[in-house]
Amino acid sequence: MDPYKVIKEYYTESSSLYNCLISHSENVAQKALACAKNLDVDLNFIKEAALLHDIGIYLTYAPKIECYGNLPYIFHGCLGKGLLEQKGFFRHARVCANHVGVGLSIKDIQAQSLPLPEIDMQPETLEEKLICYADKFFSKTKNNVEKSLDQIQWDLSRYNQKAFEKFLTWHQSFGIRD
Repeated sequence: MDPYKVIKEYYTESSSLYNCLISHSENVAQKALACAKNLDVDLNFIKEAALLHDIGIYLTYAPKIECYGNLPYIFHGCLGKGLLEQKGFFRHARVCANHVGVGLSIKDIQAQSLPLPEIDMQPETLEEKLICYADKFFSKTKNNVEKSLDQIQWDLSRYNQKAFEKFLTWHQSFGIRD
């Protein structure tokens, strides 16, 4: 499967949104692969799924990155899941749904009154966790600038302190050490 070919089915290659998505997704893939270097994981899947994890953003409303869809940005994971399931890429689709935040439980969705279906959307496999972890280091508005742990803590803690604690557990497991 060629993730770039799949992306081009939904995005115009010359658009700034395409470039934003590709730049962000390549950064996430590179980080996830670097973290996975010494682990027993499917590296090809990690690359493909990392490139596709945000495929649903164009259907959301996020004008800062030129998304003018009808749904809140938080829906992009569910939307991406639907797009990839239609193509039969069920394993990749799980990454789309499960990468938002550090994954969302039904309890998280209810407690925060999130406008999402009340279903479990937490990463389960090591590959899913690696992509979710790597994604937290890069925004789409400041592409190619890796966030510090302090920035990630601020981003995650403003919604849920337990989210950053979960991230730190992953960081201890597969964070790259200097």
